[in-house]
Amino acid sequence: MGNFLELEGGYLAIGLFALCAAIFVGTRPFVGNGQAWKKTVPFILITMSGFIGAHYFVTTARMSDVKERFIKGEAVICESKAQRKVQQSIVIDPKRPQNWTLIGDEFHSPEFERSFHSARCLEYFYPTKEELTLK
Repeated sequence: MGNFLELEGGYLAIGLFALCAAIFVGTRPFVGNGQAWKKTVPFILITMSGFIGAHYFVTTARMSDVKERFIKGEAVICESKAQRKVQQSIVIDPKRPQNWTLIGDEFHSPEFERSFHSARCLEYFYPTKEELTLK
């Protein structure tokens, strides 16, 4: 749960701001005689709770799948926010000579300055010969 709050804290703050705005606007006397908050606030709370809960379970399930795949010796692909040029993703393969290790939820390599969090990774499947010849 702590990693989720760390990774998605910005989005949670935006949601909290939207809730505060709904409360502020809904309690103004010129909006439904100051009683509009009784309809808007529960709707926003229920909707945001549903989306946050779904996002939490999808993110944690993906993190678990990525870590299991890496532990089995298979490749994963991670988003690299450090490079905004041609290559924005990096393939992390335990079979490659980059010495990738998984410490907690982060992938580390001595060849890279920064680590890659498993929440920003997906399973990676190398293209087959048939797929390469179709291009």
